[in-house]
Amino acid sequence: MILRLLEVYRVVVRHRLDLLIPEQRRRLWLKLLVGINPKGWRAPEAPSGARLRYALEELGPVFIKFGQLLSTRRDLLPDDLADELALLQDQVPPFKSDAAVDIIERSLGGPIDTLFAEFDRTPLAAASVAQVHSAVLHNGEQVVVKVLRPGIDRTIAKDLRLIKQLALGFNALFALGRRLRAVEVARDYERTLIDELDLRREAANASQLRRNFSDGRLVYVPEVHWSHTCQSVMVSERIYGVPVSDIKTLREKDVDMRRLAERGVEIFFTQVFRDSFFHADMHPGNIFVDTSNPADPRYLAVDCAIVGQLDEADQYYLARNLLAIFKQDYRLVAKLHVECGWVPPDTPIAEFESAMRTLCEPVFERPLSDISFGHMLVSLFRTAGRFDMTVQPQLVLLQKTLLNIEGLGRQLYPELNLWDTAQPFLERWLAERYAPQTILKRLQQDAPSWLETLPLLPDLIIARLKNDSVPGAATQAPKHRNQTLAYIATGSAGLALIAIALGGQSTPMFAIAGIGLVLSVWLPQGRQ
Repeated sequence: MILRLLEVYRVVVRHRLDLLIPEQRRRLWLKLLVGINPKGWRAPEAPSGARLRYALEELGPVFIKFGQLLSTRRDLLPDDLADELALLQDQVPPFKSDAAVDIIERSLGGPIDTLFAEFDRTPLAAASVAQVHSAVLHNGEQVVVKVLRPGIDRTIAKDLRLIKQLALGFNALFALGRRLRAVEVARDYERTLIDELDLRREAANASQLRRNFSDGRLVYVPEVHWSHTCQSVMVSERIYGVPVSDIKTLREKDVDMRRLAERGVEIFFTQVFRDSFFHADMHPGNIFVDTSNPADPRYLAVDCAIVGQLDEADQYYLARNLLAIFKQDYRLVAKLHVECGWVPPDTPIAEFESAMRTLCEPVFERPLSDISFGHMLVSLFRTAGRFDMTVQPQLVLLQKTLLNIEGLGRQLYPELNLWDTAQPFLERWLAERYAPQTILKRLQQDAPSWLETLPLLPDLIIARLKNDSVPGAATQAPKHRNQTLAYIATGSAGLALIAIALGGQSTPMFAIAGIGLVLSVWLPQGRQ
């Protein structure tokens, strides 16, 4: 780890990255640290953006991915930095083609000429973890072949050890590290990067996303060829489109940029709330546009190595928090943060509400098209940090993806109003979540597990009745009696609801379910 730290130090000094920090913010200790290295005395030759890109490329995949994330936020970066970092999307220096062919042949167990009718040794693109070659199968289908970089697992392992050690030190020395749950975030990032080293996982993710958008209206995901896919090699259908970052070409083809930007937002919320399975690496290098119908463009998505998932509780609280922000209901935002455990239960609601109002009201005075949703969320989390809000590791990928989406959307259509696009979707999702047909569907899905446990209900009720009748329990009898009745009522309601879910739509079943549910709520004292 010490050797890697020294390597990072040498790269930073060699490219004079300290000069990216404004003079007035450069601390004395930083100037001394750079000054002890003779290379820190030299004036830089390359522009600042190029120096930053060279340094990230030299430091490897973990740092390259950081640069990829930064490149999507043109609203945060000067143009020269953003233009240079954008080259990290798919113009990372490739590795030798002979090494790629050797990996393919060893992994798939045959000569390259046997595996493919044609194979182009010149890479189509090179990224931080793998590079891509074009090929043709023996049936004539055009495909792309993705190959992991040789030795990439060892490179990533070294950087991950460094990140985890830094997180442990940050966590031990600073209260902020504990609040940000730095160790958990580092471990989560470790799992994400390790997942990228198994291309079978990426192939499985791509297959799932393809099924989720099987109609192909919003986004098209290339088909995976599983017969030619293994841990270090992945073969999939070749797609043709315009890179989403090529604004000039998109405009020349008369693409409806507003529709394209709004569809990007719709895709994000559909993945998060309908499917709970979202592409979490949506930087411009992974997104293309099908311009065959400029008035109705659709996205083409590749590189599904990183995906995120939320459970039902996360989906519910996230949707309600976002809607409360949209409607400027700061008290509800405060209550939801407490209810979902993002801030401690003893947080003073009124004080938290006041802090949220102070932050948000000046922002909402501006036109909606001028409001950055990503900036708003960052500011909200910073404010909540004063109330000991802890970072939720399960939301880290979601926050990163939302920043990517908004940065991309504003690049395509600067007037994009993410608020107007997202609010109707969230309201519709919450309404559908509690619609009778949705509840019935969930009952049908849960019915088998209920049927497994319901035979135990009579024994539980009998055991409860016996406990009620033991000597010395006279003072507790009313309470126990109510509790027993509540169990019976809940069990009756459960049986009736299962019958309804399985197709029993008779009036008596609905009556039993209704009465049972009313009694189970009316007798809460017995369960205290």
